[in-house]
Amino acid sequence: MKIIRSNAFTADRAWGALDIANMNGITTRLHWTDQPYKWHVNDGQEVFVVLDGVVQMRYREDGQEKQVVLGVGDIFYADVGTEHVAHPQGVARILVIETEGSV
Repeated sequence: MKIIRSNAFTADRAWGALDIANMNGITTRLHWTDQPYKWHVNDGQEVFVVLDGVVQMRYREDGQEKQVVLGVGDIFYADVGTEHVAHPQGVARILVIETEGSV
């Protein structure tokens, strides 16, 4: 059993993570960041939940770059092949559920 106070979690670097669970190759991790990630495509599906802060999610759809602003409680689902990059607006805490070893 674990109880995690996500709003108290910090890391020593941007996108530092706390591993919460690995269920049959699907990981659940809590990330802390104050810096953008990098453009990437996951090996599988990804669920990205903003727990604290604001994140501008940029993604490419039909060859065009689009963006959406995500606040606390918002969820971004990236299907296989969805190229995307997260840009936090200040400090953010994010729950990410994805295939183990994804970028």
